[in-house]
Amino acid sequence: MSAIDFSDPATIALLTEALTAAGVDGLEISRPGGQLRIIVAGKDGARISSTGATPRALGFASVIMKAPMAGRFLVEHPTSTTPQNLPRSVSNADIVGFVGVGHILLPLRAGRSGVLTRLLAEPDALVGFGDPLFEIEFPS
Repeated sequence: MSAIDFSDPATIALLTEALTAAGVDGLEISRPGGQLRIIVAGKDGARISSTGATPRALGFASVIMKAPMAGRFLVEHPTSTTPQNLPRSVSNADIVGFVGVGHILLPLRAGRSGVLTRLLAEPDALVGFGDPLFEIEFPS
C-alpha cells in the first residue's frame, strides 16, 4: 500500500468533500513529514489562527494571519470584479481572502478590526496549513 500524498490538492479536495458529506467538523493528521488540518466551516466561515501581537511604532500592533488549511490562496472571490488594494481597513467579520481546494472555497475572516497592510503569500499560490498570508495592524 502506498502512502497518501497529503500535499496533493485533489487528495485534500476528496477528504474535504468526504468530511462535509459525513457532517464532520474537521480532521487533523500528523506524520513525521508534516501535518494536515482540515476544518469544515460553519455558516460564519473559518477563523484564522494568528501569532501573538508584536509591538509596532506609534501605538500599533501587528498580527500575522496564517492559513487554516492547505489549498490555493485567493485574495478575492473568483467572481469578484473589484480588486482588493492594500492597505485597507477591515473589521473583525470582514472576509479578507479564501483558501480553495477544488471547487470549495474557505472564507478567511480578519478576526479583528484594523488595517490589512501586507500580503505575505502570492495570490493563487499553493499554501500549507500555518503558512503566513496577511499582516494586519491594529491600535494597541
